[in-house]
Amino acid sequence: MNHSDNNRQIEPAQPVLSLTGISKVFPGVKALNQVSLELYPGEVTALVGENGAGKSTMVKVLTGIYQPDEGQISLDGNAVIFPTSNAAATAGITAIHQETVLFDELSVAENIFLGNAPKGRFGLISTNTMKRKARELLHRVNADIDPDTPLRELGIANKHLVAVARALSVDSKVVIMDEPTAALSLKEIEELYTLIGQLKQQGKAILFISHKFDEIFRIADRYTVYRDGQMVGGGSIHETTQDELVQMMVGRPVDQVFPARKGLLGKEVLRVTGYSHPTEFADISFTLHQGEILGFYGLVGAGRTELMQSLFGITKPSAGDIYIDGQQADINSPKQAIAKGIVYVPEDRGKQGTIQNTPIFQNVSLPSLANTLKRKLLNPKAEISLTRKYTERLELRAAAMDQHVNKLSGGNQQKVVISKWLATQPGIIILDEPTKGIDIGSKAAVHHFTAELAASGMAVILVSSEIPEIVGMSDRAIVMRDGRICLELNKQQMTPQALVQAAAGIGNAA
Repeated sequence: MNHSDNNRQIEPAQPVLSLTGISKVFPGVKALNQVSLELYPGEVTALVGENGAGKSTMVKVLTGIYQPDEGQISLDGNAVIFPTSNAAATAGITAIHQETVLFDELSVAENIFLGNAPKGRFGLISTNTMKRKARELLHRVNADIDPDTPLRELGIANKHLVAVARALSVDSKVVIMDEPTAALSLKEIEELYTLIGQLKQQGKAILFISHKFDEIFRIADRYTVYRDGQMVGGGSIHETTQDELVQMMVGRPVDQVFPARKGLLGKEVLRVTGYSHPTEFADISFTLHQGEILGFYGLVGAGRTELMQSLFGITKPSAGDIYIDGQQADINSPKQAIAKGIVYVPEDRGKQGTIQNTPIFQNVSLPSLANTLKRKLLNPKAEISLTRKYTERLELRAAAMDQHVNKLSGGNQQKVVISKWLATQPGIIILDEPTKGIDIGSKAAVHHFTAELAASGMAVILVSSEIPEIVGMSDRAIVMRDGRICLELNKQQMTPQALVQAAAGIGNAA
């Protein structure tokens, strides 16, 4: 399918908001490359693409968090610039994010009208008016919540509904919904669909971002597909199919990008059986072998990261067993996991993987201090030697080993995290989104080194939202959906289409 085939012609109309030729470059990464987007009054446009396709960057451009390096934004036919998020909000651009930005110490009403509170006499905030309007807005979203309730007392789903009410408190022209159903129950999702219908009747232009194809085909009027920071398709949702959208999302070659591997597997080193958590995942069972790269794929909310954190002892399961080298293992803390030879490279390297304002060598040596102490005292010389041994293998680019981590690029920070755990000489390494947000060169280095780890006999669990990475690197792939394993594929069965269809619950996928 070529580009012209994807851009279907639909009836002309005047868009409320249009973006043309938008580009945004970060160091080493071109997040958006000459992309376009049009949003129409009374219609829902679905923005579709893999993680890393450029969707989030586009939302930040729309809401004034980022300013584009190239291109033009037009609102009601007039060129506009959004230098700040307040400027975008004032112009009528409202966003409901997957991760709601609310304040636990404030009441529900205060959160809804934060920065936009109704005023009474003498310009003072009218608390009674604010509560009354908050109650009306909550009623519109079918949320049975007292406006006086402190936000901290609400669950995730209700906090999300408060965020929706907050968005409705502003007279918006454009409403952006970024994975709005990720934290909602089935009943709440149905209520959100009703609300979207009401917004359409009011003439709002809605940008709907979701990985769930059933949602997209149920509520969207139009679609736009991004891939690798470029627009690759768009048109009427009624003139396309799920298979065509999948093809547009993943239609890039993955061969010859990743290191060639022989895939010779050794003995079983890890067995997980009936592993469950009260809220995050259920009945997880799988095996992992020496020298194997086992891929885990899934969409937002699938439970992959939560599972890996539990295997590393960060959270406790409610049921299930772990066997390492055939022996049952009790892992109730990261310390116990490390002692058993399991290490975890987290997705959030800034908050969970490194101590940002400390030197590289102190980060890398931290879990291995017992091997670098001299007469029970810190030995910086030994720490630097250990650090250099592992960072050189990963081709870390730094001025010196005492350079602070927060002065490094994202890719080099990731290399510091991986070096830190390799220095403990583990048998099993869990890589959670190891190439997220890093440049192409650093990605290649991580891929090649991951292949080397497997070739040396280490067992690797690779959690990734990037389909080419899963297909190109994994010997087997496990797909999770809604906290459960829904499909396992061997190398021959592993295709981009099979992964997407299973993760999204399309067709005959399990």
